[in-house]
Amino acid sequence: MPKICVALGERSLLQGFGLAGVVLSVAETDEEVRTGWAALPPEVGMVILTPRAARALDGIPDSQSPLTAVLPS
Repeated sequence: MPKICVALGERSLLQGFGLAGVVLSVAETDEEVRTGWAALPPEVGMVILTPRAARALDGIPDSQSPLTAVLPS
């Protein structure tokens, strides 16, 4: 099964990724980020995080988590 890419964080920073076929998971608060992360389905292979989302997840992604990339500030 092919893996999918998800972008997680503030809508204003993620809008363009949807045009490239990335699944958007909009999260405007730290709690929404953590909830969105916990709800990622197993077929997610990569998560693009906004800088604020990455700070909200500090220490959560581990070696069993999908590959993550943080957008530059």
